Amino acid sequence: MKPARFDYLRAASLDEVLEALTRHRDEARIVAGGQSLVPMLNMRLTKPALIVDLMRIETLRSPRRENGALVIPAGVRQTLLLDRPGLADEVPLLAAALPFVGHVQTRARGTLCGSVAHADPSAEIPLCLVALEGEVHLRSAKRARRVRADDFFVGMMVTDRADDELVEAIALPVRRPGSGYAFTEMARRHGDFAIVACAAVVDGQRMRLAVGGVADRPTARDWPLLDGAALDDALNALAWDLGAGDDVHATARYRRDLVRRLGRQVLEQAAEEARRCHG
Repeated sequence: MKPARFDYLRAASLDEVLEALTRHRDEARIVAGGQSLVPMLNMRLTKPALIVDLMRIETLRSPRRENGALVIPAGVRQTLLLDRPGLADEVPLLAAALPFVGHVQTRARGTLCGSVAHADPSAEIPLCLVALEGEVHLRSAKRARRVRADDFFVGMMVTDRADDELVEAIALPVRRPGSGYAFTEMARRHGDFAIVACAAVVDGQRMRLAVGGVADRPTARDWPLLDGAALDDALNALAWDLGAGDDVHATARYRRDLVRRLGRQVLEQAAEEARRCHG
């Protein structure tokens, strides 16, 4: 199938992007990598009047360190971050998750902000953003604002972004001393969307587990440092709270079991790393 007819704007500046969003609002769509948007266009799941391409804008193509976070603008491709020297020390959770994102070919085109804006509940990058308690930087012609990741994702492919706003960047806190991080997922094949994905952050006082692929958005829980039966009980309660359902990929029961098993696995890995850092 071919997409419905649309106009195309290859923007030369951020102001040009924002002006187009102000004028066209929900009739406009941003394209950077296009790995999610183009299939939706081809299947006519979306029929915008205007596509705005921002990949010519140099200021959106370079990550930077700022106020204890790695800020990743809208034009940064996934492969660029994966190849970033020192990423495993800088944002280890992102370094662990990126190899699970699609395939080499899609990572070469796809952007991190595009994945966040698309807000698929099984996607790895939104999950890391929630696990790390990061921020989404939104900008319109009238204002700029920052939204906590927990508040940005509203539902399945639904976010807090207004029609005239651009996801200008995401901000991921860098490694905190004495903290451990771990990521894993279960998919039908490597590179497929996760049936269940789990990301963990553990420090000397608490453990945080974020789960994707089960609820309609990535969801995180914070606990004090737990182990044994107490951790089993917490994971079981979370597995039920997420409201898993049956689909062609997995049953609800299987998803709940994966939350328990993968959740324990990543929490134990992150806790071990945190202990090594303290040692």
